[in-house]
Amino acid sequence: MNKPFDMELFLSGVLSGSHATRQRHIRQAKIIQAEIAVRWQRETPWVWQRKHVAWFLDHRMSKRSEETRYYYVLTVRLLARRLEKSWVFNL
Repeated sequence: MNKPFDMELFLSGVLSGSHATRQRHIRQAKIIQAEIAVRWQRETPWVWQRKHVAWFLDHRMSKRSEETRYYYVLTVRLLARRLEKSWVFNL
C-alpha cells in the first residue's frame, strides 16, 4: 500500500515567511502536482522534468492573471530549489 506524497513535508526545508505564505505555496504545489500527475502520470516531484513544469506554467496558467502566474512561478522556484535543479522560468 502506497502512502500519498506529502507535499508539505517535501517543501518544509525551503519554506519561509508567514503562515499564510507557507500555506499558499503548499496549496499551489499540490495543484501543480495534481495537474502533472493527470497529464504526465508523474506522481512526485522527484520524477518531474523541466518540461513538465514548463507545460503547467504555459498551458494551465495561460488564462490566469499576471499576479496568479507570478505566485505560481514563486512556488515553482521553491520546488526547483528543493529538487536542487537550476530551472529558470520567465514570467
